[in-house]
Amino acid sequence: MTVRLFAMTCGWLSMPMRVVLDGEEGELRMPVPCYLIDHPKGQVLFDSGMHTDLQDPKDERAALLVKRFKSEFKAGEELGARLERCDVDVEKVRYLVNSHLHFDHAGGNHQVKNAQLVVQAREWHAGHDADLMAANGYMAEDYDHGHDLQLVDGEHDLFGDGSVICVPTYGHTPGHQSLKVRLGGGDVLLTGDACYLRQTLENLHLPRVVHNREEMLESLGRIGALQKAGARIFYGHDAEFWNTVPQAPAEIA
Repeated sequence: MTVRLFAMTCGWLSMPMRVVLDGEEGELRMPVPCYLIDHPKGQVLFDSGMHTDLQDPKDERAALLVKRFKSEFKAGEELGARLERCDVDVEKVRYLVNSHLHFDHAGGNHQVKNAQLVVQAREWHAGHDADLMAANGYMAEDYDHGHDLQLVDGEHDLFGDGSVICVPTYGHTPGHQSLKVRLGGGDVLLTGDACYLRQTLENLHLPRVVHNREEMLESLGRIGALQKAGARIFYGHDAEFWNTVPQAPAEIA
């Protein structure tokens, strides 16, 4: 059985460094990654990037987002266009796995309308609870599009063969999850925002604002254990690391 992994840059965001590394000064420019997993039983997307509204921010919501987070996101950089250049029909993608429901990870969900949406149950419920939505910066316009929904609780084996596994990495948000992919060369862990940068893991240097610090530290411990067991860690928004990652249509070996 051959499982293939592809990485796509779907825009860039810049924000104060302290947002990602508490206490640090300066600004951080970060890639917005999306991933395609090609499995014999169907294609999987891990995260969907930003909503295309941010390419031409006319409405109040989009204008607020690009004001708060400097956005570099041109037409042709959205997920659907990236997939088209890889000869992938977005209409036929089987699963869309959201690490969590923030605008730069679930904003492109509307482009993948036929896929089954796989989210941790506690994340989905938080994304529909008024208090938790406000506290975590969720906006339903990013993720609530009537998808066929699969809510999972903890670890979940997507195909039942150990090749693509949702791994709970709570803390950044109430129900954040990462994705472990078994390639021919070994396991890869796509961390999403459970681990923004290499420094996040190596120094346990947390962001300024997290939903639950203890849970995030526990998740980093889980990520570290997987790394020690041989998994390659794909940090969520690390530009230096991202420069080493082959971009689709090139394959990650």
